[in-house]
Amino acid sequence: MLLKKKASSCCPGVSCCGDAAKPIASSVTSVSGNAATSVRRIVIDFLYLDLEVCTRCQGTDDTLDQAVADVSQILQSAGIEVVINKVNVNTEELAIQYEFVSSPTIRIDGHDIAVEVKENQCDSCGDLCGDSVDCRIWTWQGMDYTQPPKAMIIDAILKAVYGSPATTGPEVQAAYVLPDNLKKFYEAMQKKEIPATSCCS
Repeated sequence: MLLKKKASSCCPGVSCCGDAAKPIASSVTSVSGNAATSVRRIVIDFLYLDLEVCTRCQGTDDTLDQAVADVSQILQSAGIEVVINKVNVNTEELAIQYEFVSSPTIRIDGHDIAVEVKENQCDSCGDLCGDSVDCRIWTWQGMDYTQPPKAMIIDAILKAVYGSPATTGPEVQAAYVLPDNLKKFYEAMQKKEIPATSCCS
């Protein structure tokens, strides 16, 4: 069974198209054969800054959907329910709430599927906020990618279901601190929302 709620605007305050932003973007997908017979649930969190402009977030979103679709029959047969939360982390408050460390992020049962946080300059997010911003790069089998390979996501899902928890990425520190890179992005987006005022007004 597949249930989806459409995500809302990617930008806080003003959307990429100039319209007023809608409430916090969040979408939930549930994949299960039969909720009554489900014996276990895994939760996948997809946290991102933008799905309208950022090609890395868009690609990760598409690849995550493909990966879940590919393993859904196996999981249904095993009585495993998969819940996917897609959250547009478009404010500092949300970043703190979700202890967001890099965009985009995929967590399975609270564990980042990336072994380490690696980032490089993201032109699309730079264009979005008007400043230079780094976004996540994914390392899989010794190679770096700007979006996670489907095999990487499938491997992490199957490890979470059938093996020990996925080799977890950076564990969140006891006292979360907003990374400077994200702080810079949110500040740049906020400045874009403030209308310029005339010196004579």
